Amino acid sequence: MIGGLPLLVTRPEPGNRATVARAARLGIDAHAVPLFAGRAVGWTTPAAADFDALLLTSAQAVRHAGPQLSRLATLPVHAVGTATAEAARAAGLTVAQTGEGDAQSLLDAMTSRKTARILWLCGRDRSELDPRGATLEPLACYAVDPVEPPDAWTALVAAPAVLLAHSARSAQRIAALVGGARAHIKLVAISPAVAAAAGEGWAELAAAEHPNDASMLALVHALCHKGGK
Repeated sequence: MIGGLPLLVTRPEPGNRATVARAARLGIDAHAVPLFAGRAVGWTTPAAADFDALLLTSAQAVRHAGPQLSRLATLPVHAVGTATAEAARAAGLTVAQTGEGDAQSLLDAMTSRKTARILWLCGRDRSELDPRGATLEPLACYAVDPVEPPDAWTALVAAPAVLLAHSARSAQRIAALVGGARAHIKLVAISPAVAAAAGEGWAELAAAEHPNDASMLALVHALCHKGGK
């Protein structure tokens, strides 16, 4: 166990399980404490011919889209992160580009190449993106809802620990749940925007260089070595 600090992973499944497994391989004492759960919502498939590309910003969209996703298989996929790209390929889609930055950076790259009509298969709760003059149509196919913290939550946050925030919503919920305990909690956010959503007062607050697990866990490793308990 690196530095004696436990790592609390709050993202929904199945991503939670994957992050815990990656952390364990690095020797980190990781605990699955999901604070959200994903679910499918009803959606109607538009005509693929009306769009030039499909934007996917989360693997959750692929997991919850259902069989009608195959009707969009003619569209080249632009995916944020390798996990989303891998999920798209597994679903039979063709990935044209995998962005290693955030969703806005990927959208900027698409529009710079004159991709004009973009379908964004997304969640019910989503960040605003600037289409830079292109037509961007958000279409929600899933929702990520808060769930009650696991029984172990109270004891885990009562002592020094490192928490991961994979979205602005998760950062805000973590902040609300830990309250004054944040003074002894270190928080690692997937991006600077997510770190900003967490507010102030943490023992340490850091944003990953790249919006992926590898970058976040590298920070966790450094924080555990740096501070211990």
